[in-house]
Amino acid sequence: MAIERVGVVGCGLMGSGIAQVSAAAGFVTVVREVSPELVDKGIKGIEKNLVWLVEKGAINDTTKSEIRNRLRGTTVIEDLQDCDLIIEAIIEQLPAKRELFGALDRMCAEKTIFASNTSSLTVTEIAAATKRPQRFVGLHFFNPVPVMKLVEVVRTLATDPAVYEEVVAFGGKLGKVAVRAGDSTGFIVNRLLVPYLLDAIRAVEEGVGCVQDIDNSMKLGCGHPMGPLTLLDFVGLDTTYYISQIMFDEFKEKRFAAPPLLKRMVLAGWNGRKAGRGFYDYSDPQKPVPQKF
Repeated sequence: MAIERVGVVGCGLMGSGIAQVSAAAGFVTVVREVSPELVDKGIKGIEKNLVWLVEKGAINDTTKSEIRNRLRGTTVIEDLQDCDLIIEAIIEQLPAKRELFGALDRMCAEKTIFASNTSSLTVTEIAAATKRPQRFVGLHFFNPVPVMKLVEVVRTLATDPAVYEEVVAFGGKLGKVAVRAGDSTGFIVNRLLVPYLLDAIRAVEEGVGCVQDIDNSMKLGCGHPMGPLTLLDFVGLDTTYYISQIMFDEFKEKRFAAPPLLKRMVLAGWNGRKAGRGFYDYSDPQKPVPQKF
């Protein structure tokens, strides 16, 4: 079955990015949010990105209009029932995802493929809320979606091989490198990245180096585009803490356990760039100041 019409649930940072690249790749795309205000905010964000692409010379005005015309926002979940593929990009909480897919399962045609953008939950657990586990995959994009070239395509034990290959091909049509991943918590990227980030926090705790020196060491010594503590602030310390809890619960290995410093920072509201303070102070966002611990 060819994917032609795409539904996206959630028009926040991730959902709006997924909707943008879907429409840009030629797919009729319907994106759903819970309120008109959130729909409007998400669509305006996409329009701003498209204007920037025109100014950059990446697309022209005609292409911008074509992309926008393929995109529609809605608050009505039933507007997704004719989609060939529905990608969920809502809050990273299992009950909310299961409730959503249970509702979608009851209203969508048997042909519809379901995909979750989860970064840490097992896809099998989410798919269990439906009667179509054979048509359920993980489709994990990276932030910012229009820029990042990777998408992890996750196959569960129950996923139909033909469905899986169709979604892998869909990822390629979006201009992404679609990597194949098994349904193990964290998939490929977070399975490797989260322990690295947690070890960077432990290095701060144990006095191995200060924040700036640890970041500079990984940038200049390993060629990373940003240091681990800067990356933690960008991702969000609360997000990392939540993911680490899920991964530790799954594997019971120390490398996935959140360091005490991370817990204390989250409890204090030091969640990174979005909160104005994390491993760096963002009072002046253009000149972050490393914190002392």
